[in-house]
Amino acid sequence: MSRLKLAGQVGALGLVAALLGLLVWKVIENDRGNIATKFAQGERPMAVDFNLQRLNGEGSLRLSSLRGKVVVINFWAAWCDPCKSEAPRFQDAYERYRDRVEFVGVDTADSSGQARQFLDRYGVSYPNVRDPSTKVLDAYGGLPIPRTYVVAPSGRVTGYIFGEVRAEELESAIQEALSA
Repeated sequence: MSRLKLAGQVGALGLVAALLGLLVWKVIENDRGNIATKFAQGERPMAVDFNLQRLNGEGSLRLSSLRGKVVVINFWAAWCDPCKSEAPRFQDAYERYRDRVEFVGVDTADSSGQARQFLDRYGVSYPNVRDPSTKVLDAYGGLPIPRTYVVAPSGRVTGYIFGEVRAEELESAIQEALSA
């Protein structure tokens, strides 16, 4: 009986090691070509285009339709505490810059009901879209969130903020993109 128990423990340990190896491989593979990694390496990559269903409004929104304008893209989720804290800052910035800057919220890994409740609760009125599969989020850097990108009129990412946005960080990134 003790040999069988030992074999089971060794098998379980081997499975855990294999799963850990798979996780590490996935993280390394995801980090190679995403926008966040390129930006951290000093590049100013082109924003990855997407076409996602709107949460607050009809139809879909294609990022490339906003080319020629400064665009702030914020990846968030209803379950994310820092996202809850920063939501009013994005709404304030949207109201201040709405004539010169487009704002797009990208909800990821939520049900549409949770996401709509989030938008209502925090009074978010700028366009928001759904990325339920996280494919767009993965192209921009993946979990964890929040992640915010500022895109210049040329389509190049000129600002990247990882984690909860502070008002002065957002202001600085928007000003840089407006002068690009």
